[in-house]
Amino acid sequence: MPDLNLDRYFHRIGYAGERTPTLETLRELHRRHAESIPFENLDSLLRRPVRIDLDSIQRKLVEEQRGGYCFEQNGLFSAVLEAIGFRLTRLAARVVYTGDPHAFPPRTHMLIRVDLGDESYLADVGFGGMVQTGPLRLAVDVEQSTPHEPFRMIRWENDYLMQASIRGGWVPLYRFTLDPQAPSDYEVGNWYVSTYPESLFVNHLMASRPAPGVRYALRNNELAIHHLGGNTERRTLRTADEVREALRDLMQIRLPEGAELEALLERLANSPSY
Repeated sequence: MPDLNLDRYFHRIGYAGERTPTLETLRELHRRHAESIPFENLDSLLRRPVRIDLDSIQRKLVEEQRGGYCFEQNGLFSAVLEAIGFRLTRLAARVVYTGDPHAFPPRTHMLIRVDLGDESYLADVGFGGMVQTGPLRLAVDVEQSTPHEPFRMIRWENDYLMQASIRGGWVPLYRFTLDPQAPSDYEVGNWYVSTYPESLFVNHLMASRPAPGVRYALRNNELAIHHLGGNTERRTLRTADEVREALRDLMQIRLPEGAELEALLERLANSPSY
């Protein structure tokens, strides 16, 4: 079993609280992780392998101060929670965000069930632009507040459907079951989203990070700054330098070096969003 460096992880997210498996600890870790480690898919765009073993995830997200997507984010977060003493189950979901909740896309999203006493919670620090910033109690038809938008779960056919409250309406995010997943399930899902020619992660830049009172989101060269309860600022980034600055300053990504990245930034600045 690879070693997990909790001290380095806590430094990365700015956490100095208790290391005990309580709801208060879970909430604080969840918020700090989501606000400190951005969602991004640069490796897939650069045609670099995305490795989801714990050593690789720690090196990338903690030591190199990069971001990642769900298999990396929730892979790291679940390992941290286990090391502290939380009881958890790793789950998978079908993403239906902006699509048809009746659809059955492949299970390409990882999330975590955390059991605390008689209650169960869903932790998820890897859902891109609509990432939860706090754990949600596993309860249906209950609106639940987070440091950002409210969320809720409903029963949907034989699944659960996660929804977020966006501009006054409930928007479907993903559908999931409580079936435990094996590491091989995530390896298959990770390979699919990072290499399949039609995968969004292979063809479009997606980077995002929540901060207090705001969400930053970058899709190709379209930057959006969503102010909670207020307006949304939108701007098209026209140069590679502008894309680089958004990734570095707003998403807080320590960018990899090399000619490949420079070529990608130029391409993004001159390509339409989707």
